Amino acid sequence: MKLCDFDYNLPKELIAQSPTEPRDASRLMVLGKTIEHRYFSDILDYFERGDTLVLNDSRVVPAKLTGKKSTGGQVEALVISKTDSGYECLIRGKNIREGTKLHFGEFDEPNKNISSFSTGSSKLDATVLEVIKNPNTNRYLVNFNCNGNLPDILEKIGDAPLPPYIKQKLGNRNRYQTVYSKERGSIAAPTAGLHFTNELLEKIIEKGVNIAYVTLHVGLGTFTPVKAANIEDHIMEPEYISVSPESADIINETKGKLIAAGTTTVKALESSCVDGKIMANNGFSQLFIYPPYSFGSRIDCMITNFHLPKSTLLMLVSAFAGRERLMGAYSEAISHSYRFYSFGDAMLIFR
Repeated sequence: MKLCDFDYNLPKELIAQSPTEPRDASRLMVLGKTIEHRYFSDILDYFERGDTLVLNDSRVVPAKLTGKKSTGGQVEALVISKTDSGYECLIRGKNIREGTKLHFGEFDEPNKNISSFSTGSSKLDATVLEVIKNPNTNRYLVNFNCNGNLPDILEKIGDAPLPPYIKQKLGNRNRYQTVYSKERGSIAAPTAGLHFTNELLEKIIEKGVNIAYVTLHVGLGTFTPVKAANIEDHIMEPEYISVSPESADIINETKGKLIAAGTTTVKALESSCVDGKIMANNGFSQLFIYPPYSFGSRIDCMITNFHLPKSTLLMLVSAFAGRERLMGAYSEAISHSYRFYSFGDAMLIFR
């Protein structure tokens, strides 16, 4: 299919800049044989005893660092992943090259909540080891000169790596986490899960619905823009997936509907499916789901947000819902002023 098949026009005022409070007060479009307009708290009406809800328990790492070069120039770094040689990062700044010294984590504000590291310092130094691929990618291999565990240090001095279309600063960093997030590793939230509250999940369980957790750490593969005119030429970057034997058993023994919360959950299930069964899995996946696609797992419906034009997320949902059916729902969502993207409203889509 062509990239232009997944384009649409969205008024800027419909791009959500802040999350709805409370979480489950966001709107919910239910796409079945017809379209219903509800609120997310109403999703309980669509669950039945014996159903299984699958959630991605990945937790966002506050991987965005703001600092300076040793020469004084401003830099911004996003820690993507750990390698055997160092940490792969996206860095914004001028004249970043091999050997560039970077400094993060020094703050003058007395109210800045920074606990001391094992070194007793609030300063994090780093050195660029090499440029990855080519200079135009802004991707670098970096050595962080710290005695502590870098993820723990990022929790103290890092910021949530919000998407660039969100211009407002997030007051509460936990608002960019799902209430059930556990496994640290994502650079962006699995946003379909942001609508759940602990109280709503308790009601779902009380109704006799099983909960199964999988892990997919959201990485650059989810957000890398598709530039190929023919979308099948696009190559996804690998993302880490984990499915425990216990979760696989719960999913495979489901008597009712199998409901996947989010595109990341769908990808985790499809990447772990063999002959219609979900298998325990621990590794990386480059699976790219776009129409036409034959689903191996028996997902009956999925919960998702409204996604960016020409994005791999929109392509995955199109494969599940049908492109024309989905784009028609998007047109209705725009006409009804639904809120779009990460902090926007939700859809419940029946296959």
